Amino acid sequence: MVLNTIIVEDEEASRVILKNYLKKYCPNVKVLGEASNIEEATILIRNNDLDAVFLDVEMPYGNAFDLLEKVGDRNFETIFVTAYNHYAIDALNAHASYYLMKPVSIDELIKAVDYVSKTKVKEEALQDEVLIPKINEVEGKITVPQLNGFEVINMSDILYCKADDNYTEIYLNNNKKKLVSKTLKYFEEALGEGSFVRVHKSYLVNVNEVVKYVKGKGGSVVLSNGKQVQVSASRKSSLLSYFK
Repeated sequence: MVLNTIIVEDEEASRVILKNYLKKYCPNVKVLGEASNIEEATILIRNNDLDAVFLDVEMPYGNAFDLLEKVGDRNFETIFVTAYNHYAIDALNAHASYYLMKPVSIDELIKAVDYVSKTKVKEEALQDEVLIPKINEVEGKITVPQLNGFEVINMSDILYCKADDNYTEIYLNNNKKKLVSKTLKYFEEALGEGSFVRVHKSYLVNVNEVVKYVKGKGGSVVLSNGKQVQVSASRKSSLLSYFK
């Protein structure tokens, strides 16, 4: 995977050496910028989506730990690059991914980059797993993805789900709607063991929210919010089995 990084180092010669090493031996690393002090580094960190930061400990007007404290919550890995080994404990406490000693060993640099790459791959795999809409049978909740994470919804709050091509519209009892990039079939399988039933090719309803059934070839159901949903003839018996 490509790692977006910056180099924070007050010595220009050291920045040049590290950048050249990365270009030659770690082609998956993309250096987005360089900083020679805390202020420059702060701007780069806040304006870029970074996977890792190569960080010298001692800089003008502060050090690496001042920078990390100033940045606050971070989603990037830190690789310390320093000529001093007595910062190792502090780096560990700052959750550093790797601690490189100057002059930088190419082998150690490659190990550091590989370590960060594996860490990010694991994080993305875990995130992808969490962002898949899924049911938690014990708690009666389901997670649905959003652009910046995921939302946890109580199954009991769902009135019905409506198909919208490869998306699904989830209608809640608080008059809110969620658009999720999963098919209705997915939610039929995910919610099917609960109180949800597919009544039409385009609708999945929460039977606990059904307040009325209107007779017909397939008929229709009226939900607690007044929404009337047509029932396919082929799905009628499946629906009515919930009310025997």
